Amino acid sequence: MAAIARLHLLQPPPAAANTSVLFSKLPRPSPFSNPNYSLCYTRTRKPSLSRRLCSNSDSIPEGSPASGASASIVGGLLDYLNESWTQFHATAEAKRQLIAAGYHLLNENDEWDLKPGGRYLFTRNMSCLVAFAVGEKYRGGNGFHVIAAHTDSPCLKLKPKSASSKSGYLMVNVQTYGGGLWHTWFDRDLSLAGRVIVREKDGSFLHKLIKLKRPILRIPTLAIHLDRTVNKDGFKPNLETHLVPLLATKLEDTSLDPKEKSNISKAAHHPILMQILSDELSCGIEDIASMELNICDTQPSSLGGANSEFIFSGRLDNLASSYCALRALIDSSGTPGDLSSEHAIRMIALFDNEEVGSESAQGAGAPTMFEAMRRIVGCLAQEYVEGAFERAIRRSFLVSADMAHGVHPNFMDKHEEHHRPELQKGLVIKHNANQRYATSGVTAFLFKEVAKIHNLPTQEFVVRNDMGCGSTIGPILASGVGIRTVDCGIAQLSMHSIREICAKDDIDIAYKHFKAFYQTFPSVDRKLEVD
Repeated sequence: MAAIARLHLLQPPPAAANTSVLFSKLPRPSPFSNPNYSLCYTRTRKPSLSRRLCSNSDSIPEGSPASGASASIVGGLLDYLNESWTQFHATAEAKRQLIAAGYHLLNENDEWDLKPGGRYLFTRNMSCLVAFAVGEKYRGGNGFHVIAAHTDSPCLKLKPKSASSKSGYLMVNVQTYGGGLWHTWFDRDLSLAGRVIVREKDGSFLHKLIKLKRPILRIPTLAIHLDRTVNKDGFKPNLETHLVPLLATKLEDTSLDPKEKSNISKAAHHPILMQILSDELSCGIEDIASMELNICDTQPSSLGGANSEFIFSGRLDNLASSYCALRALIDSSGTPGDLSSEHAIRMIALFDNEEVGSESAQGAGAPTMFEAMRRIVGCLAQEYVEGAFERAIRRSFLVSADMAHGVHPNFMDKHEEHHRPELQKGLVIKHNANQRYATSGVTAFLFKEVAKIHNLPTQEFVVRNDMGCGSTIGPILASGVGIRTVDCGIAQLSMHSIREICAKDDIDIAYKHFKAFYQTFPSVDRKLEVD
């Protein structure tokens, strides 16, 4: 049904209304006027010691594969992870970096004025972002070279009515988002982050991002003395009744009359939580009109391992891919000479809601990217060119970048014997005969040929025949309008845990591979004729 719904893309879209959207109203001063601006709206901004200690790129040892001719991006990734507690923060931080690099901010509701050699971006819902750099030699019908990833990760989300009380405690009711390893969320120092709609004094509304850095929530496990069989039978929490964070102890206020107590008991969220949010936002509780908040782990991302060869972090799936794509686009189009001989359009597309199927206005199931492509082709056309958009799609290539399953040393039998990706061995090309991944023999060859030219390692992954296979945004986008697609990813362990692991060197290899894709793919593609 999703593919059928997207057939309308082959028809020219109607003119968009010139209206503003709620989240586009940024406060003053502009967050992009200061490179040190925090994406969290707080009363004061204090230097983050943990972020400084964990993201210092100088800590990368000399002689590692990532050091030498080109600088490592690992320090930047750690900064990005520590900033991006939610999909909203990840999108806003990517937007900030692109604008700082000279990209022009577009609005989907406005008319676009694009030029060869120009660099542009737009966001949708502040959780989906598309950015592109137009080659100076672009002509109508030329292709797009795209790297697509996603900004969301499995997490717990606040329910619309979160307030509950049990046994003298104030609890916060949550929803499970995606397929998380929920047992890893117990006994962690948790907090809240996301977005809030705030009512201004003039009656307008402001979209703000918020991140409470101090831990205010915790999901305690049951003591072994009260569950003697847990180590034998396993920990199997009920996700509705056991996965409820503890916020505070319940204090009886005898100064309130019964009517006031009744109003508090009927509130959607605990007054103490609303007070914390209003203090952070410097607004009144009554001015908080709406909010969409994730439960987040407060432990910062960091290097780990005896040789500092690992990255320990939440949300590696899939912010690691998003950041590598972002940096590859910025660094491959940072100077005028980078686009002077380019005939194609270089693009990244970072989508939301992949972890729950992508069927949303800001997910890969929406026509966001292809509508943008059609608009770009139309804006850049000097004159009518028959089938320009359709021919552009045929000449385009999409890299679907999502994290991959590295072989687990304690569970090696979970991998097919001859397809066991290892950490520190380069990008993993994902294959599935049943099209759970969009890779074909042709697209795998072209992508690996780029790596071969630049002496970059690659690996192959196929799931065992007796196990189910996950999927990505690759097949969704490939089937939308028939764009050639390869599925790849950085090998990791502990996927969908609150705390994941990948190799530091693989981040730099992925970045180099993506950057090489933008710079080298056209020359490789010209050498192969299939149809």
